[in-house]
Amino acid sequence: MRFGGEKAAAELAGRPLILRAAQRLQRSCHVVAASVRAGSESERLARTAGLPLLYDMPADASGPLAGVKAGLLWARDQGARALAVSPCDVPLLPDDFVDRLLAAAGGGAALAETAAGSQPLCAVWPVTALPQVVEALQGGHHPPTWRLLQSLGATRVRFADAGAFANINTRADLVAIADRLG
Repeated sequence: MRFGGEKAAAELAGRPLILRAAQRLQRSCHVVAASVRAGSESERLARTAGLPLLYDMPADASGPLAGVKAGLLWARDQGARALAVSPCDVPLLPDDFVDRLLAAAGGGAALAETAAGSQPLCAVWPVTALPQVVEALQGGHHPPTWRLLQSLGATRVRFADAGAFANINTRADLVAIADRLG
């Protein structure tokens, strides 16, 4: 474990990463849910914040696409047309990133891209992609998220500041981002 603890529950400027991510999504989304592990601190934090809780299916391989599947199932049940996803360990995302992705998606899929490359965990998925996600995860497989977005014809939305997509993988990364926030 590179981080040395539950990353989603780690605090940045006095606020757990999972709640920072939820708050960011709430600026653009009607309803926000949290993808959590049962019995985790992030589950407790999200529940206390009143967020709907999403869990990966036990038969699915561990990874982000399993969380996307849980989110798409939930979004479908909410009557939504799309699911915006944002990882909790990328706390510097631009305030308008979801709005820009939704506008570019036009009913399809969209993902963020910077000079450093594609950012497939910062994406919008149409609920109609659920069958493809279910199929991709069958048999314990977990293909790269970017590959499935590509197969859906996802629109790439360019963001100029690659640093805004900085990922927290270690405690040192958390300190560096805290320093950047001032």
